[in-house]
Amino acid sequence: MLKVKELSVEIENNLILNNINLEIPDGEIHVLMGKNGSGKSTLAQTIMGNPMCKISSGEIYFKGKNISDLNTENRAKQGIFLSFQNPIEIPGVNIFGYLRTIYNQTHENKLSPVKFREHTKKYLEMLDLKDDIYNRFLNEGFSGGEKKKLELLQCLVLEPRLIILDEIDSGLDVEALKIIGEVLNRIENTTILIITHYARILKYLSPSRVHIMSEGTIIKSGDINLIDQIEEKGFK
Repeated sequence: MLKVKELSVEIENNLILNNINLEIPDGEIHVLMGKNGSGKSTLAQTIMGNPMCKISSGEIYFKGKNISDLNTENRAKQGIFLSFQNPIEIPGVNIFGYLRTIYNQTHENKLSPVKFREHTKKYLEMLDLKDDIYNRFLNEGFSGGEKKKLELLQCLVLEPRLIILDEIDSGLDVEALKIIGEVLNRIENTTILIITHYARILKYLSPSRVHIMSEGTIIKSGDINLIDQIEEKGFK
């Protein structure tokens, strides 16, 4: 599904990622861990096509196609979704209208307001969100947990093939963390990359692989047992 091959990336002429190799097969959940400043978010932004992240060498392949030169919009249309680490508030943008718009732009079967509300009812129940969230503006006045749930709600509406979650677990209480973990387990026909500092969300997930990043490169990969080593000894 996703293949990152010998990728090096600069931001403002500073080398941030150095010779990254990463491959995530279709349908698997992978976890990327590491200290602050190790390059995790830069990798996510590069995969999504952030123009600030300049590829100096290497390629990114998605579904077997080289997407290194595609802009962010076209990568999203190909089926890549990236959650915001710190979702911004956008006053005046109604959540219901926004979600229905992005659904109708990415699906052949266009839904009326009534049909869209019916279609997304199950998503609200999964995320333990009330229907009145649709009357609010995008992230305005939201708690940290509400913002992260709304990120995942957008993901469920779009139905992407690759989901990249950048610290989806930060700022969550135990109950919200459990809900998000359970929702991720229920998503089908999707490949997931979770970026995190902590192992706590992994109590609710069964990742296929765990990768450790340091100083802009992936220094170690392994199965879920690697998490136990990190919990015991830290990233060193």
